[in-house]
Amino acid sequence: MSPSFEHEFTFKLPAPPERVFRALTDAAELRHWFSAHAEVEPRLGGTYRFWGKATLGAPGEPTRDQVVTTLEPGRRLGFGWTIQGVPTEVTYTLQPGEGPDTCSLEILHAVRGQLPYRRPRHVIDDLWRIHTGNLKDHLREGTQITLPDFTSGAPEVRASIEIAAPPAKVYRALLVPELMNRWLFGAARVDVDRGEISYGWSYTCEGRTVAGGPTRILEKVENERLVTDWPDWRGEPDKPMSRVTWLLESLEEGRRTRVTVIHDRFELPVDRSDYLQGWAGFLGMLAKVATDAS
Repeated sequence: MSPSFEHEFTFKLPAPPERVFRALTDAAELRHWFSAHAEVEPRLGGTYRFWGKATLGAPGEPTRDQVVTTLEPGRRLGFGWTIQGVPTEVTYTLQPGEGPDTCSLEILHAVRGQLPYRRPRHVIDDLWRIHTGNLKDHLREGTQITLPDFTSGAPEVRASIEIAAPPAKVYRALLVPELMNRWLFGAARVDVDRGEISYGWSYTCEGRTVAGGPTRILEKVENERLVTDWPDWRGEPDKPMSRVTWLLESLEEGRRTRVTVIHDRFELPVDRSDYLQGWAGFLGMLAKVATDAS
């Protein structure tokens, strides 16, 4: 199989094409959601440089091929990008969405060589899940933007929320299947004595059936802490397990709870994928269930 490949993605975004195009071409905006450093000349052949620890490979300086290769203002943008010595090219195409304040972003990433990873397609896929997750939050003026650190030896995802319910109510929503199903939308199964847990998720990924979510309870402290394993979401059998930790902090004399979820032990920094946005969404649904249950 050729080491070269093209990977395509389409993402729906909460803004019209002209607003998204500005976020893709304004250096100050790029430094907020995409990279630690950015320089842009929005013209054909102009500079489109980005570098630093939030860029895959963590280059210390931009490369010469980081120039605009395609430009249709408000609709298309292409640029060159060398990733760890391998030439690649990215093309963005914007299409109007179903509503006036939405659009779709089509990304074509053409890789022209052998990237230094076991599964280069997965790395590129996860990379764009990170970036587009940040872009979505940037367009909403949200607070979940976290630039990746591709120099980190211990990458993690961390998200928190305060819930108007006591820790005991929240803890039950983490372990009682009837409550879990209301915010995880699966068919949960839990055997605390045997240390077994399942969210009851089942889906197909790359031709294989995957039972997503945790399988084992690694540690628990009632009303304070729950730790589980987390297998690879694509179902790759030789991918190391990651870990999910739920921390419950009592607030206002036990009337409220600060919940923090930490997802760590990723094999690669890029493996954090779009987990940040996923866990933030689940925290919001957990809050609703725990509040209703109280």
